[in-house]
Amino acid sequence: MGKVASSTWRQAWAVLGIVLAALVGCAGGGGPAPEIPENATVDDLYIVDCLLPGQVRRLGNTSYLTPRRPTRTTAQDCRIRGGEYVAYDRADYKTALKVWLPAAESGEADAQNAVGEIFERGLGGDPNYELAFVWFQRAAEQGHKGAQVNLATLYESGRGVEQDKRIALNWYRRAWGIGDDELVHRSEAERELLAEAQKTAAAQESARRAGEEAEAARSALQQAQERAASAQQEAGAARREAGEAREREATLSREVEETRKVVEQLQEVLAAPDVITRDGKTYGRYFALVIGNSDYVHLSKLDTPMEDTRRLSKVLTERYGFQVRRVSNADNTEILRALNALNDVLREDDNLLIYYSGHGNRRSSGSYDAGYWLPVNAEAPPNDTFWVPTEQVTSHLARLKARRIMVIADSAFAGLLADNPAFLLASDPQQLLSDAYIDLRLPNRSRLLMTSGVDSPVPRLRAGYTSVFADAFIEALEENEGVATAPAMFLNLLDELAVRQPELDPEFKAIKRAGDEVGDFFFVAGDVAE
Repeated sequence: MGKVASSTWRQAWAVLGIVLAALVGCAGGGGPAPEIPENATVDDLYIVDCLLPGQVRRLGNTSYLTPRRPTRTTAQDCRIRGGEYVAYDRADYKTALKVWLPAAESGEADAQNAVGEIFERGLGGDPNYELAFVWFQRAAEQGHKGAQVNLATLYESGRGVEQDKRIALNWYRRAWGIGDDELVHRSEAERELLAEAQKTAAAQESARRAGEEAEAARSALQQAQERAASAQQEAGAARREAGEAREREATLSREVEETRKVVEQLQEVLAAPDVITRDGKTYGRYFALVIGNSDYVHLSKLDTPMEDTRRLSKVLTERYGFQVRRVSNADNTEILRALNALNDVLREDDNLLIYYSGHGNRRSSGSYDAGYWLPVNAEAPPNDTFWVPTEQVTSHLARLKARRIMVIADSAFAGLLADNPAFLLASDPQQLLSDAYIDLRLPNRSRLLMTSGVDSPVPRLRAGYTSVFADAFIEALEENEGVATAPAMFLNLLDELAVRQPELDPEFKAIKRAGDEVGDFFFVAGDVAE
């Protein structure tokens, strides 16, 4: 598959949003992301801290201007909406705080969490974990799940506060919705998980309604096809009437063509995955963006990404019911466009897997590691002009509506990462597959990362066209016959890689600043769609 050269895929999903809004209504709320022009630059696609202008409101006979509103969006979107921002590569503590601090000081929990993340990240300087702790605590006490997770990670690591894993676990429990009346000990985990399973009924019901919306969309497609057939018949009759019907014929022909295009786009959209259910649990729709870079212009070519992404796409589609978009040999603009286009596709209860195979790079800056994905137009270090910062990947993840997102990189990935608390909750690996564990983690948002721990794919010995990491991961997917959670899949992968390539150091982390709320990612195998 060649480079992504058009926006057809994204436009089809945009048509779905328009048609379904008119026919059956949209479940996600809010409008789609503004269209990014075809001539947009890479800088236009970067996520920035944007300060939007206030809105004019009326109260009786009095008009007033609301405070300016902070948000994180693309530079292009910020400009379109009249916002103020500093370019990504020139942002620092001062510029980021200018956007978020006023709202944080006024008590907005989202802004307080954002200020905490700015201090934890240390834009343009060293992290200030003490101030990060202060702002995370303020937002966490207001019930902000992301801040509760961030606060737990500081207690767990001892950054900015005295290390206390018992308090960390209690904050994780509050984010999970368990409560903080007493600490969960590992020996008690299964009993408390079972007690909490009933709390997911409402979330499951909401996901079932998404299935009903999909059925309504199919009905809309059928109606559109019937209208197209009817219009074609009328056009044929108009042609037979000749002279006096010429004008009507031309009009009907245009209607036929327009309807045909809508039908084709709806067919592409409605070939998207069904809502996946199993054993009474509803997991939502599954999407994947699979990126493989092999034919580099300035760097050494790679043998494995094309075959690895082909095999992965096949198993995700045929065995797990994913809608897969495969992007091959992409430059930096194409990678960022593919990420941005997901805004037009994903709904609140969806799942997204992003897989990247290609060259990567990591650089240390004080206590912070910066990671990069290297597109096919990347130049060799130290020239990083065309490199894609993984921090920008993280920022795009934060904007997406999907409940669960997992990044799997057979390459480098760095940034603000945290240990996943799943291993605190379940000491026995089998607990990671239990119904009680799944019921507890299912409602929460997740932003997870699994990497090979190296900067480029390592070819499998005696099989040069597949990487060791990808081969083990794909085989684990092929062997799974039920519901596999992300941490359980990682433990399986660790055991396999310890035999095949002991020097690899794979990682499993939560991605901070992306909206993680201690959820999980579930690989549901088999014919389980309803």
